[in-house]
Amino acid sequence: MASVAIAAAALTSCGNSTPKADLKNDVDSMSYAIGMAQTQGLKDYLVGRMGVDTTYIDEFVRGLNEGANAGDDKKKAAYYAGIQIGQQIANQMVKGINYEAFGDDSTQTISLKNFMAGFVSGTTGKKGLMTPEQAMKVANEKMKAIKTQTMEKRYGDNKKKGEEFLAENAKKEGVKTLPGGVQYKVIKEGNGPIPADTSLVKVHYVGRTLEKDGEFDNSYNRKEPVTMRCNQVIKGFTEALVHMPEGSIWEIYIPQELAYGEREQGKIKPFSTLIFKLELINANAK
Repeated sequence: MASVAIAAAALTSCGNSTPKADLKNDVDSMSYAIGMAQTQGLKDYLVGRMGVDTTYIDEFVRGLNEGANAGDDKKKAAYYAGIQIGQQIANQMVKGINYEAFGDDSTQTISLKNFMAGFVSGTTGKKGLMTPEQAMKVANEKMKAIKTQTMEKRYGDNKKKGEEFLAENAKKEGVKTLPGGVQYKVIKEGNGPIPADTSLVKVHYVGRTLEKDGEFDNSYNRKEPVTMRCNQVIKGFTEALVHMPEGSIWEIYIPQELAYGEREQGKIKPFSTLIFKLELINANAK
């Protein structure tokens, strides 16, 4: 921070021109050298992290000069802080929120006017339309609803195909349905203990989607079985495990709402019905 202060003190002119160096003594030379040294990587940072177009580098220099020469002027400091955070809102926050809510659909955007109304109300502490706690709850609920709508528009076919598959699969010989909606077919019947939802278990599994080349994970290829807590996986996997006797091998069919729902998970697209070959090796692993 001291080196930055010395470099800032060397700026004696305003505007968008580069201050003229005048190295009369050691302090002058040191000040210039520190100022130059502080800029290593700055241009890349301005472009990559702050979104500065180098076509307008003179405008950056003008703002830089004004900020450095403002000293400890609290009024100007508050204004410059507002400019900085405002640019973060434009270049990072809004873009991030838009991607979270609407994915790659660049035609959709949040309301900047309403975002700023809420942001300013929260910053100033003036009475808003909701409390910060209410705002957090509403934001989460609305984001989830909008994300679901966005994903349904894009991946609605996955949901439809899954529902049709499960309806037909339920009619097949040997296929049973658990209370929560997971379907299963016994490949090998075990006679060991059945784990609780908090049990630590050892399993082998092969997971796939409905597509022909839909395999996304295979623990058999890794040789060692997987150790997991029953209640720390997707809901459909948990439901199957807490009904399986140790030593069993089942084929299970998990509806999308008991899998990853509207979320994309690696090779698994939103609203995908999942099929697993699941082998319960140990119902009470250590």
